[in-house]
Amino acid sequence: MPKAVRFAEYGGIDVLNVVDVERTGPGERQILVKVLAAGINPGEAAIRQGFLHDRFPATFPSGQGSDLAGIVEELGAGATGFAVGDEVIGFTRKRASHAEYAIVDEDDLIPRPEAVPWDQAGALLVAGTTAYAAVHAVGVKRGETVVVSGAAVEWALSSSNSPDTPEPPSSAWRASPTTHGWPGTERSH
Repeated sequence: MPKAVRFAEYGGIDVLNVVDVERTGPGERQILVKVLAAGINPGEAAIRQGFLHDRFPATFPSGQGSDLAGIVEELGAGATGFAVGDEVIGFTRKRASHAEYAIVDEDDLIPRPEAVPWDQAGALLVAGTTAYAAVHAVGVKRGETVVVSGAAVEWALSSSNSPDTPEPPSSAWRASPTTHGWPGTERSH
């Protein structure tokens, strides 16, 4: 049986368990993805902790995670934009990316760019689309400087193919101990 991360009550990471789950097939216009990498976003951790219960209540047992990257395993009826074996990135609206397999709506997947490693691809979509939307929401003009804290690389990757998107700042760094001067490290460019 495939494995997935589940929690049966609100709490910290101590409520997370890896459990056996049934492998179900995709429905209409859905795709079963073999997950190779998955991310976690602060909002998802807040949901697990119960901080957002009034707006996003969990149904127990609940899964965790939205962002994912993997390989198309099976196509549901009417899913025509991908083929079995395609490498994809995307997100699931079912809080279920922390699993060996996830069922994803076809419209929530895109091809994985070859230049993006699996570990980065698994955390790209939610942060990247959030940064992209934020930049467009404030009406940034070419030549203006923008700081997108925590998502600069994702924004730069997602905007690099659009001719009308402002160029990312040349000083954008990937979040890491080295670039942020965390204890025991030096800041580098």
